[in-house]
Amino acid sequence: MTIDVKDQFPIFKQKIKGKDLVYLDSANSSQKPQSVIDSVSQFYSNEFANVGRGIYQLASNASEKYEQTREELKKFINCKEDGEIVFTKNSTESLNLIAHCFGEKFINEGDEIISTELEHHANYVPWHFLRKKKKAVIKFIPIDDDGNLLIDELPKLITNKTKIISVTHMSNVTGTIVDLKKIKEIADQHNIPVCVDGTQGAAHLKTDVQEMGCDFYAFSGHKMYGPTGIGLLYVKYKWLEAFDPFIGGGGMIDFVSKDDIAYAKGVWKFEAGTMPTAEVVALKESINFINKIGKEKISNYEDGLKDHAMETLRKNNAVEFVGQPKNQGSVFSFNIKNIHSHDVSTIFDQEGIAVRGGHHCCQILHDRLNINSSVRVSFGVYNNKDDIVALDSAIKKCQKIFG
Repeated sequence: MTIDVKDQFPIFKQKIKGKDLVYLDSANSSQKPQSVIDSVSQFYSNEFANVGRGIYQLASNASEKYEQTREELKKFINCKEDGEIVFTKNSTESLNLIAHCFGEKFINEGDEIISTELEHHANYVPWHFLRKKKKAVIKFIPIDDDGNLLIDELPKLITNKTKIISVTHMSNVTGTIVDLKKIKEIADQHNIPVCVDGTQGAAHLKTDVQEMGCDFYAFSGHKMYGPTGIGLLYVKYKWLEAFDPFIGGGGMIDFVSKDDIAYAKGVWKFEAGTMPTAEVVALKESINFINKIGKEKISNYEDGLKDHAMETLRKNNAVEFVGQPKNQGSVFSFNIKNIHSHDVSTIFDQEGIAVRGGHHCCQILHDRLNINSSVRVSFGVYNNKDDIVALDSAIKKCQKIFG
């Protein structure tokens, strides 16, 4: 199966140090199709106004387009109720919002939060803040040496002090896909809410929040072919009134007096201040882009590239994979024996290949696997087998240089 959309991404028309760009860093941020770029330009050129603040035509039209994106997102992740999508600036802010709002209401000294050894710092640091502030406890579902999450260990971690479980949908290092339904089944036995960091999952995996059963799902527009500056947060409807606002200001209030304030209802009480309207509007185009191809088709295509790349790299005895989980998305990481990941990334750049070297904001995972860094390869819909040929050739060049 092939998907030929590379010509829709203008960035690939340029050369990097005289070479064709081979972009293998979509787990960091995906490139943007022309339709998304045009949408931003069109809005600023002909349609710009702030949302929710004026009744004149430009403002009314902008507000309508803003809410149309919310409607598309509801369909994209299959929300049950109207008004369960909050706009933030990224997944990190979305996860901070949940940790803050949930923690203020429901976490007390000695209470427990369960996470995993797979987590990105964005789904650990906010809970650490809460641990420090409330004197709470964080427990971790372990992984094995292949990067598989040992979910059978979860029941052993749960006590009557456990208040929330917060886990990734897919690891941004090993590509491990977490069995969210199984985690939710265990959590439901104890009436514990589940928060999911869907930053890697939303663009590449089936994303049905009703099927998952999760209470919260955080993801970002910039990893799903959309603009930067847009984060999304699904909040199951029952939690909206339970939480106080995360930040305060214009747009999130019902009324203000010298003596009291009443907050807006629903998701709008979490959207304070001027929002990135052009980016929200353009995000609808990225959803359209994904939907036109089909999420399942994209996932199968990217998985095929990942499998082909790993099969190719396995032929090289110097390549050491960072985990090889049973259920793996279109992301994997590796090291070349005796060569630091930063050196590998530098040589790759000379070949026009963009990868990320380092710990990928996952130091706990790297510590668990006894390595200090790795080279990450992640695929998008614009990649093809020629990119894998270039990757393999660049690895051999590294070996030759550092031999």
